[in-house]
Amino acid sequence: MRRGQLQRKSRVLITALALLVFSSCNLSAQATEAPPAISPPDDWRFLVTPYLFLPLRTQGTSTVAGTAVDVDLNLSKTLELLNVAFSARLEAWKGRFGLVADFYYVHLRLDKGAIVKPPRNPQLDIDIDIGVEVDTRQGWINALAGYRIFEGSLEKSGRRYFFDAGAGLRWNRLKQEVKARAGINVGLGSEIRNRLGGEQSWWEPTLAARGAIEINDCLTFAARSEVGGFGAGGNDLQWNLLAGFDWRVWDTTSLRFGYLYYSIDYSDRLSDGRFAYDITQHGPYIAVTWRW
Repeated sequence: MRRGQLQRKSRVLITALALLVFSSCNLSAQATEAPPAISPPDDWRFLVTPYLFLPLRTQGTSTVAGTAVDVDLNLSKTLELLNVAFSARLEAWKGRFGLVADFYYVHLRLDKGAIVKPPRNPQLDIDIDIGVEVDTRQGWINALAGYRIFEGSLEKSGRRYFFDAGAGLRWNRLKQEVKARAGINVGLGSEIRNRLGGEQSWWEPTLAARGAIEINDCLTFAARSEVGGFGAGGNDLQWNLLAGFDWRVWDTTSLRFGYLYYSIDYSDRLSDGRFAYDITQHGPYIAVTWRW
C-alpha cells in the first residue's frame, strides 16, 4: 500500500473514531450522574494497559561494526519485517503515590538468500548458497515511582484535572546483528559464516511527567513524556511524548488512542567496531486499560 493511501485511510479512521466517541459520550452524559473523581482513593487502585504502537515512519541510522546504514521505513515495511512485539504498562496507586512499570519488546528480522550456479559453467551440478540475515531486537523494563503534584476542578464546568511526576530506572537491551553465509553444495558441502555486531544492555535514570483534563463524562485528554539516558551506559538520550484520549467505555474499562513520538540515541564500541542506534519513530498509539 502506498504511503499516501495509508495516511488517508488513517485520517478517515481517526475521524470516524472521534465522532463515535463524542456521540457515545453525549448519550452517556444524559444517562449518568457526575463523573467519578480522578484522584485515587486511599485504597490501592490498579491499572493494566497493553498497548500497540504503529510507527508510520522510522528514520535514523543503525551502526554495526563501524558501518552506518541509513534507516527509513514506513509502516507497511515495518510490519513486513516484524517478528514479535509485546508492550504493556502496569500502575498501582494509593493516595497521591504510585508505582508504574512499563514493558516493551520488538523483534525485526530480515533474511535474504539466493542459490546461484557457477557463472562460467552453469551445467555443473554445483550450487552456491548465499544469504544475509539482519536481526534487530529492542526491549526495556521501566520502573517509576510517581507522585500526584496537584489536582482540581475547573470553576465553571467542574471538569477535573491532575498532574503527576515521577522518577525511576530503565533497563534496556539492544541487539543488532548481521549474519552472512556462503556455502558450496557439493557432497557434504562446506559453508563460510561471518557474524558482525552483538547485543548490549544497560541501566539508565528516567524522569516522567503526565497531565490530564476531563472533556466530558467519559472522555479525558492526557499527555505524558518520559526522558532517560543522560549519558548512562552509552545512551545519550531516550525520550518519548504521547498525547491522546482516554475513552471510558465501561466503569472498569477504557480505550486509549493517541499519537506517540519516540527517539533514542545510543552509542558504544564492541570488539568489531562502533555499535550505535540513533532512531526516531512516530505514529498512532492504541491501548485498552482495565481498572480495579
